[in-house]
Amino acid sequence: MFKKEFDTSYVGFMKDGAEWLVKNTDIKLVGIDYLSVAAYDDLIPSHLVFLEGREIILVEGLKLDDVQPGIYDVHCLPLRLLGAEGSPIRCILIK
Repeated sequence: MFKKEFDTSYVGFMKDGAEWLVKNTDIKLVGIDYLSVAAYDDLIPSHLVFLEGREIILVEGLKLDDVQPGIYDVHCLPLRLLGAEGSPIRCILIK
C-alpha cells in the first residue's frame, strides 16, 4: 500500500463475493490492508453491495505489517464529520 505507484492487481471483493458475504454471514466488519475492499475491476458495484445494507463496516487502508497472527479485539475510532458517508479512523487492536 505504501508504494509510489498504484497497484491495480490487489485482492478485493467482486460484486458476487460481496453479495455472498452480506447474505450468508454475520460478519460485521471487513478490513483490508490496501486502499479498497473492492477489486479494482469492480469498484462501484462491490461498494454498493456493502453500503446499501449498512450492516457491514468497511475499513480500508489498514497497516498490518507488524501484527502477529492471533485473536484480537478491534476498536475503530472514527472522526465525527457532519454530512459525510465515511471518515478517517484509528483502529486499535487489543490481544
